[in-house]
Amino acid sequence: MPAAFDDIQIGQVVSLGAQAVDANALDLFIKAFTPGWTADRGAPDAMVYAIWAKLDAVAHTDWPQNKRLGVDALRWVRNPPLGELLRARMTVMAKDPVGEGKGIVIAQHDLLDEAGRLVFSCLTRSIFAR
Repeated sequence: MPAAFDDIQIGQVVSLGAQAVDANALDLFIKAFTPGWTADRGAPDAMVYAIWAKLDAVAHTDWPQNKRLGVDALRWVRNPPLGELLRARMTVMAKDPVGEGKGIVIAQHDLLDEAGRLVFSCLTRSIFAR
């Protein structure tokens, strides 16, 4: 990711990393947050969101992103099975400077399975330093 808001390009695609659906994490998540869900149904929607959120958080630690304003238009397409490797990407959809020191970036986030099929997507609005 570029070092500043002004270097970010509309249409730019950024990899956010990858993570597999781990057996231990799936069991713990089900017990803690989705009673009644069974592991044979794959990762529950809330865990899919948590996997994306973790990958996003780790990826943007070195970015000039100051604040996440919103996560909208969440879509869950499928529940990935145990062991499935999920990869996340972000596509810059729009950007708008806000004064001299910051700007807003609107991005589409996708979580894809090993076959490249969509598992989860959302739109984000974030403030980046200029």
